[in-house]
Amino acid sequence: MFGKVVPFLSTAGLRFEEVSQQRLVVSLRNRRKVQNHIKGIHAAAMALLAETATGFVVGMNVPDDKLMLLKSMKIDYLKRAQGDMRASASLTAEQIASMHELEKGNVTVAVNVTDESGESPISCEMVWAWVPKQRT
Repeated sequence: MFGKVVPFLSTAGLRFEEVSQQRLVVSLRNRRKVQNHIKGIHAAAMALLAETATGFVVGMNVPDDKLMLLKSMKIDYLKRAQGDMRASASLTAEQIASMHELEKGNVTVAVNVTDESGESPISCEMVWAWVPKQRT
């Protein structure tokens, strides 16, 4: 379903493991299609993993009359990733309420990206904004 909405997701091979209005978990297998020159998951694929987790959890909460946009993405690469990776993004009840109450706004979405060792090879900060679809 999600691969039809955003074709690149199926190209990368992202797998949605948990989907709810408060939390989304998505994973990526370390396979040749997404590897870098040292046979680990490429930095851009790690960014896609975090962006997808945060974007989809926001998208499930932003009302249909709003347009959501990625406002900023900050990623620090802390260590070499090992094997497959997983991103878990979540929203608080207050963040969800603000999406419904405010005409426009933004939210920093908590996301934790881990590898097979259980460590976090990257640290991310994703800020998503929403605005009315129709300009007044």
